[in-house]
Amino acid sequence: MFDLSFYSGKRVLITGHTGFKGSWMCQLLLMAGASVTGYALEPPTSPSLFDMCHLGEQINSVIGDVRDLKHMKAVFADAQPEIVIHMAAQPIVRESYRDPVYTYETNVMGTVNILECVRCTTSVKSFLNVTTDKVYLNREWEWGYREDEELNGYDPYSNSKSCSELVTSSYKNSFFQDSETAISTARAGNVIGGGDFAADRIIPDCIRAAEKGEDIIVRNPFSTRPYEHVLEPIAAYLLITQAQYGNKACAGSYNVGPDEIDCWTTGNLVDLFCRKWNNATGESLKWIDRYDGGPHEANFLKLDCSKLKSKLGWSPRWNVETAMEKIVEWSRVYLENGDVSACMRKQIAEFLSI
Repeated sequence: MFDLSFYSGKRVLITGHTGFKGSWMCQLLLMAGASVTGYALEPPTSPSLFDMCHLGEQINSVIGDVRDLKHMKAVFADAQPEIVIHMAAQPIVRESYRDPVYTYETNVMGTVNILECVRCTTSVKSFLNVTTDKVYLNREWEWGYREDEELNGYDPYSNSKSCSELVTSSYKNSFFQDSETAISTARAGNVIGGGDFAADRIIPDCIRAAEKGEDIIVRNPFSTRPYEHVLEPIAAYLLITQAQYGNKACAGSYNVGPDEIDCWTTGNLVDLFCRKWNNATGESLKWIDRYDGGPHEANFLKLDCSKLKSKLGWSPRWNVETAMEKIVEWSRVYLENGDVSACMRKQIAEFLSI
């Protein structure tokens, strides 16, 4: 686990801070005492975790587009960050089919722009580009992909993230070989947790169905994914940026995912949600299989995270069972108009105390 005290007083710039993962990252860094600057579009959903936790009032929150290089350079010049974590993206597979141009502009040129800002900002000592497990050429095999496997995502979202990896590698080789700035990428599995309100994601779909008292619609119950609580990759990102801050040899590309036992089918994951939800509420929530004829999505995907474990001593803390308990806990607080920010801080403290 990363050292929370390391981030006390550190100047950290996060792109995509208004999103689901970005909000959890901001809250954790605030608890660590970091000086946080965020750069992102307005929150991508309504409601949004970022707004309901009033995070914009607690950090230097800058609303901007990663496609706007001039604006981003000005923000870097003002913030003088030591650590930069790039999470801004168009992250939805189905949306990438609807608007591939925007997806590539954001995910590829956004990466070019952030790396250009890092290149021109001497204060930056540690940079991490967060991509996805979907960057790999998916051969639908049963073992986990390693970091040296071929990159060639199928759909525009996945492919744009493959391109983002290649852009990072090119910039690293071309401009940072003799620099003190360490450059890494992190390829995270399917992230779940309280406060995700995105469309076309299974856990938000479950919460929306529970709120309405409707059956959960599952479009592909047999797809297998490496599901992990949102705090798992965030902790891994902070471990990587901390490690390479002090030792550039720690930089590289890292898979961030659960142990193989927590690679679940979507149907089994929703079964677990229904069981945890019904046990907590006394309701009888259930799901139905209804394929909607949507675009191609991979059926089978796993990650091999041996590199992160062996090189940086990382290991996952919460299995899917525990993650689902935390999701149900947070969601019930939200639906009962409770203090979701306090619940968020409580779960972070529990995660870090293990």
